Amino acid sequence: MPDYRETNIDELRHLVSDRALTGETMLLNMGPQHPSTHGVLRLLLELDGEIVQNCIPDIGFLHTGIEKNMESKTYQKAEVMTDRMDYLNNVGNNFVYCMAIEKLVDLDVLERAQAIRVILAELTRISSHLLWIGTSALDLAAMSVFMYAMREREMILDILEMCSGQRMMTTYIRPGGLWRDIPVGFEKTVRDFTAILPHRLDEYESMLTKNPLFLERTVGIGPISTEDCIRYGITGPILRATGKEFDLRKIRPYSGYEKYDFNVPTQTAGDVYARYLVRVQEMRESVRIIDQAVSNLPAGPVRSNNRKIVPPPRSELGVSMEALIHHFKLWTEGFSVPAESVYVSAESPRGEIGVFLEGNGGPKAQRIHFRTPSFVNLQIMPMITRQHFVADLVGIIGSLDVILGDSDR
Repeated sequence: MPDYRETNIDELRHLVSDRALTGETMLLNMGPQHPSTHGVLRLLLELDGEIVQNCIPDIGFLHTGIEKNMESKTYQKAEVMTDRMDYLNNVGNNFVYCMAIEKLVDLDVLERAQAIRVILAELTRISSHLLWIGTSALDLAAMSVFMYAMREREMILDILEMCSGQRMMTTYIRPGGLWRDIPVGFEKTVRDFTAILPHRLDEYESMLTKNPLFLERTVGIGPISTEDCIRYGITGPILRATGKEFDLRKIRPYSGYEKYDFNVPTQTAGDVYARYLVRVQEMRESVRIIDQAVSNLPAGPVRSNNRKIVPPPRSELGVSMEALIHHFKLWTEGFSVPAESVYVSAESPRGEIGVFLEGNGGPKAQRIHFRTPSFVNLQIMPMITRQHFVADLVGIIGSLDVILGDSDR
């Protein structure tokens, strides 16, 4: 078998230290086991014994060409591809994409649709954090938390299925509003969930927050400062765990977030444990937002009346020839968008997700580009893993909550 350092020396010379090239440290691949597994990420490790000297993330194994594929489709048909980027924030991806279209064509969104968007976005945030806390605890040998977190996440997926017919890839948010209004029983189901979750979060914390083994694996592990986060463009819970109160829902409110009373959780240590505390508290704050939105849910329609862009309701197709023609033209030809560009951002469970959208006067985008938090946040791996044990790598990468579909577009 050829020596790894000899066969890759030209490729690695600018990445690793001279000690690795002379054999004083070891070069080791950590993943991927198979190119089609979930979350395909290769970490090129330079080790001195069990101590990490360098950790170089290598992405691209999951590349799908989503952005270029979206540019070949009309604006409505391209939306389904946003669900497949960060598949744990599918509603949030639909949300920011639709907001960009709405800004580009100056399309109004009615208050009821805005409130429902907020409810579903916060449910999706909780769902993502539940999967994060379950898998992160499982990586650190706390199996029970994974089982419990998946139990609560199933309740959210049932709510999404109730609204859209799909558990994950919903495409429920549409330009100008929603696909359709929420079904009967939605509000009660959501209230039942928000009544249960705080007590379940207490259970998670009773198993983790003061657990000596969990503390030993997380406190002081993978720290980063506020200054370094800003320097690298890091956002979301990672930044807030360093003490910086930065949340787009507060500083640049969208979809009526300015109406809701909620706090932005922060910690100061900037380590794995601080990121855990921030995400747990974020779930509690999301429950507050959801309760307020459900209690003050406006009445009225959920779709704009702009028939040049928003398809008519399905109920009109059998009774109105004009509605049928509009529906046919919008789904076959699409709608024209001005030759202008916009950038719109929102707060995803992992940080700032933004979309740059440039029109060309036709029904297809000239350019679509997403600023995804996973891609940005992954770049700090070399900094926060250095001088840690190999055993700490799983906890550190888990605390970043990286979704590779969010990186490889």
